[in-house]
Amino acid sequence: MKFMSTWSVRPGKMAEVIAKFLSTGAPAPSGVKVIGRWHRSDLSGGFTLSEADDPKALYESAAEWADLIDIHTSLVVEDADAGAVLGKLFKK
Repeated sequence: MKFMSTWSVRPGKMAEVIAKFLSTGAPAPSGVKVIGRWHRSDLSGGFTLSEADDPKALYESAAEWADLIDIHTSLVVEDADAGAVLGKLFKK
């Protein structure tokens, strides 16, 4: 399954976020494959596209950063999969 996580730095936490990111590289937990991670140009946050069979692994990552950033994660599907489902449900 693919997941899109968006994150925003909590007020007053920028220096801590930068220090933690630089010291750890923010590795993905076991069971999570990061497809890509992008940062907003104003340093306020960014988003990550990842793959995981077990969403608990994403929960682990969120818990590790919860004191510094706000994270919102959603299951996402690709166009072909979305089209197949929508065609089945809404085709007249």
